[in-house]
Amino acid sequence: MVAYYWQSSMNSVANLLPILEKDYPDIKFIPGKTFAWSPRKGVIMYTSHQANSDHGVWALLHEVAHATLKHKDCNNDFDLLKLERTTWEQACEIGKKYGISIDNEHIQDCLDTYRDWLHDRASCPNCKVVSLQRQDGLYKCFNCKTAWQVSNSRRSLITRKTIIENK
Repeated sequence: MVAYYWQSSMNSVANLLPILEKDYPDIKFIPGKTFAWSPRKGVIMYTSHQANSDHGVWALLHEVAHATLKHKDCNNDFDLLKLERTTWEQACEIGKKYGISIDNEHIQDCLDTYRDWLHDRASCPNCKVVSLQRQDGLYKCFNCKTAWQVSNSRRSLITRKTIIENK
Protein backbone atom coordinates (compact mmCIF):
# COMPACT_ATOMS: atom_id res chain seq x y z
CA MET A 1 0.00 0.00 0.00
CA VAL A 2 1.33 3.42 -0.92
CA ALA A 3 1.32 6.11 1.75
CA TYR A 4 -0.49 9.21 0.57
CA TYR A 5 -0.09 12.65 2.01
CA TRP A 6 -3.50 14.01 2.82
CA GLN A 7 -3.94 17.65 2.04
CA SER A 8 -6.29 19.71 4.21
CA SER A 9 -7.94 20.89 1.00
CA MET A 10 -8.81 17.22 0.25
CA ASN A 11 -10.89 16.57 3.38
CA SER A 12 -13.79 15.01 1.53
CA VAL A 13 -15.12 11.55 0.92
CA ALA A 14 -15.08 12.20 -2.85
CA ASN A 15 -11.31 12.80 -2.79
CA LEU A 16 -10.48 9.92 -0.44
CA LEU A 17 -12.75 7.35 -2.08
CA PRO A 18 -10.71 6.71 -5.27
CA ILE A 19 -7.56 6.24 -3.17
CA LEU A 20 -9.30 3.73 -0.90
CA GLU A 21 -10.78 1.88 -3.89
CA LYS A 22 -7.28 1.49 -5.31
CA ASP A 23 -5.69 0.48 -1.99
CA TYR A 24 -8.50 -1.92 -1.03
CA PRO A 25 -9.52 -3.64 -4.29
CA ASP A 26 -11.34 -6.45 -2.42
CA ILE A 27 -13.82 -3.98 -0.92
CA LYS A 28 -16.67 -2.62 -2.99
CA PHE A 29 -17.75 0.95 -2.20
CA ILE A 30 -21.30 1.97 -3.09
CA PRO A 31 -23.47 5.03 -2.35
CA GLY A 32 -26.05 4.45 0.38
CA LYS A 33 -28.21 6.14 2.98
CA THR A 34 -25.54 5.95 5.70
CA PHE A 35 -21.96 4.87 6.27
CA ALA A 36 -22.00 1.12 6.91
CA TRP A 37 -20.03 -2.10 6.38
CA SER A 38 -21.94 -5.13 5.11
CA PRO A 39 -19.92 -8.26 5.92
CA ARG A 40 -22.30 -10.49 3.96
CA LYS A 41 -21.83 -8.50 0.75
CA GLY A 42 -18.26 -7.27 1.31
CA VAL A 43 -19.52 -3.76 0.66
CA ILE A 44 -18.99 -0.40 2.29
CA MET A 45 -21.86 2.00 1.85
CA TYR A 46 -21.20 5.72 2.07
CA THR A 47 -23.43 8.74 1.93
CA SER A 48 -23.08 12.25 0.60
CA HIS A 49 -24.26 13.47 4.03
CA GLN A 50 -21.15 14.94 5.69
CA ALA A 51 -19.16 14.02 2.56
CA ASN A 52 -17.29 17.32 2.62
CA SER A 53 -16.36 17.19 6.28
CA ASP A 54 -13.85 15.52 8.55
CA HIS A 55 -16.73 13.51 10.06
CA GLY A 56 -17.53 11.96 6.69
CA VAL A 57 -13.89 11.07 6.07
CA TRP A 58 -13.61 9.59 9.56
CA ALA A 59 -16.81 7.57 9.07
CA LEU A 60 -15.47 6.17 5.80
CA LEU A 61 -12.18 5.19 7.46
CA HIS A 62 -14.18 3.59 10.27
CA GLU A 63 -16.05 1.39 7.79
CA VAL A 64 -12.80 0.46 6.03
CA ALA A 65 -11.50 -0.59 9.45
CA HIS A 66 -14.52 -2.89 9.93
CA ALA A 67 -13.78 -4.44 6.55
CA THR A 68 -10.04 -4.90 7.13
CA LEU A 69 -10.72 -6.45 10.53
CA LYS A 70 -13.22 -8.76 8.79
CA HIS A 71 -15.94 -7.91 11.30
CA LYS A 72 -19.12 -9.93 11.13
CA ASP A 73 -22.47 -9.29 12.78
CA CYS A 74 -22.24 -9.39 16.55
CA ASN A 75 -24.91 -11.08 18.69
CA ASN A 76 -23.71 -9.87 22.08
CA ASP A 77 -24.27 -6.24 23.06
CA PHE A 78 -21.13 -5.94 25.18
CA ASP A 79 -18.99 -7.53 22.46
CA LEU A 80 -20.39 -4.99 20.01
CA LEU A 81 -19.04 -2.15 22.13
CA LYS A 82 -15.59 -3.81 22.24
CA LEU A 83 -15.75 -4.38 18.48
CA GLU A 84 -16.51 -0.68 17.88
CA ARG A 85 -13.61 0.38 20.08
CA THR A 86 -11.14 -1.81 18.18
CA THR A 87 -12.59 -0.54 14.90
CA TRP A 88 -11.84 3.06 15.85
CA GLU A 89 -8.29 2.05 16.82
CA GLN A 90 -7.85 0.45 13.39
CA ALA A 91 -9.41 3.48 11.66
CA CYS A 92 -6.80 5.70 13.34
CA GLU A 93 -4.02 3.43 12.05
CA ILE A 94 -5.45 3.46 8.53
CA GLY A 95 -5.84 7.24 8.71
CA LYS A 96 -2.15 7.63 9.56
CA LYS A 97 -1.27 6.09 6.17
CA TYR A 98 -3.05 9.00 4.52
CA GLY A 99 -1.96 11.69 6.96
CA ILE A 100 -5.43 11.82 8.51
CA SER A 101 -5.83 12.18 12.25
CA ILE A 102 -9.21 11.23 13.75
CA ASP A 103 -10.26 13.44 16.64
CA ASN A 104 -10.45 11.43 19.90
CA GLU A 105 -13.45 13.46 21.09
CA HIS A 106 -15.31 12.39 17.94
CA ILE A 107 -14.41 8.77 18.63
CA GLN A 108 -15.64 9.00 22.22
CA ASP A 109 -18.87 10.69 21.06
CA CYS A 110 -19.47 7.80 18.67
CA LEU A 111 -18.68 5.21 21.35
CA ASP A 112 -21.00 7.06 23.74
CA THR A 113 -23.91 6.36 21.39
CA TYR A 114 -23.19 2.63 21.78
CA ARG A 115 -22.70 2.97 25.54
CA ASP A 116 -26.04 4.77 25.87
CA TRP A 117 -27.73 2.22 23.60
CA LEU A 118 -26.31 -0.66 25.65
CA HIS A 119 -27.36 0.96 28.95
CA ASP A 120 -30.92 1.48 27.72
CA ARG A 121 -31.24 -2.10 26.48
CA ALA A 122 -29.75 -3.52 29.69
CA SER A 123 -31.96 -1.51 32.06
CA CYS A 124 -34.71 -3.62 33.61
CA PRO A 125 -38.16 -2.42 32.49
CA ASN A 126 -39.45 -3.19 35.99
CA CYS A 127 -36.87 -1.87 38.50
CA LYS A 128 -34.33 -0.11 36.21
CA VAL A 129 -31.33 -2.12 37.50
CA VAL A 130 -28.76 -2.68 34.74
CA SER A 131 -28.13 -6.35 33.98
CA LEU A 132 -26.05 -8.40 31.56
CA GLN A 133 -27.31 -9.98 28.37
CA ARG A 134 -27.84 -13.73 28.78
CA GLN A 135 -28.13 -14.62 25.12
CA ASP A 136 -29.00 -12.98 21.85
CA GLY A 137 -31.35 -10.16 22.84
CA LEU A 138 -32.37 -11.74 26.17
CA TYR A 139 -31.73 -10.11 29.55
CA LYS A 140 -32.62 -11.12 33.08
CA CYS A 141 -32.56 -8.71 36.01
CA PHE A 142 -30.20 -9.50 38.89
CA ASN A 143 -32.50 -7.67 41.28
CA CYS A 144 -36.14 -8.55 40.54
CA LYS A 145 -35.62 -11.52 38.17
CA THR A 146 -37.66 -9.91 35.38
CA ALA A 147 -36.58 -11.21 31.97
CA TRP A 148 -36.95 -9.19 28.79
CA GLN A 149 -36.24 -9.50 25.10
CA VAL A 150 -34.86 -6.65 22.97
CA SER A 151 -34.71 -6.26 19.22
CA ASN A 152 -31.56 -7.40 17.45
CA SER A 153 -31.56 -4.25 15.32
CA ARG A 154 -29.09 -1.54 16.28
CA ARG A 155 -30.91 0.97 14.13
CA SER A 156 -34.44 0.65 15.55
CA LEU A 157 -35.90 2.19 18.67
CA ILE A 158 -35.14 0.27 21.82
CA THR A 159 -38.16 -1.77 22.83
CA ARG A 160 -38.16 -4.24 25.68
CA LYS A 161 -40.73 -6.99 25.77
CA THR A 162 -41.14 -8.41 29.27
CA ILE A 163 -41.10 -12.20 29.23
CA ILE A 164 -41.12 -13.03 32.96
CA GLU A 165 -41.91 -10.65 35.76
CA ASN A 166 -41.37 -11.84 39.32
CA LYS A 167 -42.45 -9.35 41.94
